[in-house]
Amino acid sequence: MRTLLITGPGGGGRTTVAAATALTAARDGVRTLVLSADRTDTLGAALGTPTGAEPVPVAPELTAWRPDAAAGFRADLAAFQERAANVLDLLGAARLDAEELTPLPGAEELALLRALRDAALSERFELLVVDLPPAPQALALLALPAELRRYLRRLLPPERQAARALRPVLGRLAGVPMPAEWLYETAARWEAELAAVEAVLADPGTAVRLVAEPGPAGADAIGDAALGLAVRALPVESVVAARVLPEAPADSWLAGPVAQQRKALAEWRETYAVHPSAHLGRDPRGREDLTALAVPAAGPAHGPVEWPVADRLAEDGVLVWNIPLPGAVREELDLVRRGDELVLTAGAFRRIVPLPSALRRCAVDGAALRDGGLRIRFAPDPALWPREG
Repeated sequence: MRTLLITGPGGGGRTTVAAATALTAARDGVRTLVLSADRTDTLGAALGTPTGAEPVPVAPELTAWRPDAAAGFRADLAAFQERAANVLDLLGAARLDAEELTPLPGAEELALLRALRDAALSERFELLVVDLPPAPQALALLALPAELRRYLRRLLPPERQAARALRPVLGRLAGVPMPAEWLYETAARWEAELAAVEAVLADPGTAVRLVAEPGPAGADAIGDAALGLAVRALPVESVVAARVLPEAPADSWLAGPVAQQRKALAEWRETYAVHPSAHLGRDPRGREDLTALAVPAAGPAHGPVEWPVADRLAEDGVLVWNIPLPGAVREELDLVRRGDELVLTAGAFRRIVPLPSALRRCAVDGAALRDGGLRIRFAPDPALWPREG
């Protein structure tokens, strides 16, 4: 199964490109599901078929789904209140009725992640096309599963469950209720669900298609998004240049915007596979308009972005961790070693990554940013490194 995540700057035609990509794949005979998290049915408007809380067939081999974040939020909170009844009663808390619950900010994105997991586990489809929010929100969303798993492991370590028989005794000694079994069961369920989403994102068949109008603003947005994706080790499959204008006479008012677009397209082609999508002179609506955009289906899978460790012990006495960071700026780069983890900050993007096993027995010896790649040198710690002989 392939997963193609589609994002770009706000207003860049992401949903339209997602719909067109899915339609092209379906016409090629690929069983395709297109997912969207928008509250309004922009996906249905593009496809010409209303979409909603249940998957709906749109065309042969094509299904569309816009999960209902409100229903999922109400169900989750109701289940939480039921499981936490004793604690809530102890605190004198008033229960919330399902009718008064409205989804909090971010509920749509969480519903989208859950739908992505469910679709992947169903094995009904060969291609998942995911219409993500605008790039800044999309990058935060893609980081969410790993970050939440990390928080869960810190707050409720699985090894603490081994002492579950002692919790009633500890509760009587402390005089307050101890974490109940349901809390650990809930944490284990969340861990499994988040791990499933993270597995989809880390799968070799997962990649990102960026969408933007060619021009200075679009170029900046693509550069920022590419750096954020590199921090998450997610590959860019291609760039769709939206609303590309036709050639215009030199004396036309369109000559300037056309020249600006052609310059951006040439720059993008130096780095990415670029698919120009024509400006139709109107907002695309329906399958005929989507076909006219000539957006291709998902390209060949490139596999995950590798962060290899080079053995330079014989030559320089160090191991070198190579992290590709296209577009990173030295002044906006920060590294912090925290135990067996590395806190990596590149511009507005931050990620905490576990060190490869060999590097955990080393000390950081320096770092350099060259040619779009970060090279971190690690020198073996004599107290931890295996001794020869």
